[in-house]
Amino acid sequence: MGVWSARAARVPRRRAVCGALALAAVLGGGTYAGVGIAGVRPSPTASPHPSLTDRATIADKVDLPWPGEGQTSISVDGLGSLGSKGGAKPVPIASVTKVMTAYVILKEHPLKDGDQGPQVDVDAQAAQESQSLSESTVPLRKGQRYTQRQLLELLMLPSGNNAARLFARWDSGSQEKFVKKMNRAARDLGMTHTEYTGASGVEESTRSTADDQLKLAQAAMGQPVLRKVVALRKTTVPGIPGTVTNTNDLLDRPGVIGLKTGSTTPAGGNLMWAAKLPAGGEQRLVLGVTLAQRANTSPTEGLSAALERSGKLIEALRTQLPAALDGKKSDEKSGAKSDEKGDEKNDGKDSGNDSGNDGGNDGDEKARP
Repeated sequence: MGVWSARAARVPRRRAVCGALALAAVLGGGTYAGVGIAGVRPSPTASPHPSLTDRATIADKVDLPWPGEGQTSISVDGLGSLGSKGGAKPVPIASVTKVMTAYVILKEHPLKDGDQGPQVDVDAQAAQESQSLSESTVPLRKGQRYTQRQLLELLMLPSGNNAARLFARWDSGSQEKFVKKMNRAARDLGMTHTEYTGASGVEESTRSTADDQLKLAQAAMGQPVLRKVVALRKTTVPGIPGTVTNTNDLLDRPGVIGLKTGSTTPAGGNLMWAAKLPAGGEQRLVLGVTLAQRANTSPTEGLSAALERSGKLIEALRTQLPAALDGKKSDEKSGAKSDEKGDEKNDGKDSGNDSGNDGGNDGDEKARP
């Protein structure tokens, strides 16, 4: 599998407005609670322990390099939300959409760990879409058969839009009927600012917020098969030439175990991420969502920014969480006070990050090998 790059016209950068820091808790039990503080938005909730005061104290003791644009939301398993910035206006999320596609498929067709599941026949439409030069696809041929597990890998690693729509038709007969299931699942998860209009995310009309996607991240990581798939850096699939590589370059870093990239010109760069980090004497699952980075530039530049900025957040948490849980103010600021000032000084330059992404955006708008 080759590395795909996007072809998109560059337009002036549009900065998102950063909102206030939210101190609520992580997703849990299907309930959601707000925080009675002026200007602070609710985030997904978890168990009532630790107390809100404890969570606020922990959040105060980590000095995170929040991106200076777009939306970001972060939570730590057992601790709750570490904050949410960027407002609550729904924005395009590109191929992060595929997390919901995979989630619904696994809810409708559960797989046990190690199972391959039923066979999915490649239809003429999926094969024809393989030739598209305007979006990310995987090379499928009519008559091929893939197991549900194999198609999940082609959906989530190289971000095949034609795989997403094939799954939708296989499950529901049409993409339109499948989208209704996606929106129903979103409502069930309390994602009140989300609307899906397609299974792949190529549509600009599919919109959500970082807080809503964080709720989905929690639910998705509760699916053992999906959790294993999104942690794969690369794999091989019979019938697909070469190696199938994950577009999420952060998987090369210690502790990072998922989740999904997304990039188009209007959406910019987006990343739903998951990492296991040491905190409080144990490894804790940290989930984050970063949306609308370098929106309206190019998919490549946007994804590079999303990967770089999410990587900085993960590294800051890796060094600061242990000290925060020990009741100490971390000496590691990790470039704190957000990237806002740095963004203004280095506008348009930080896309040349060290994530190793050589134009390998998830290719929502591109499919040339």
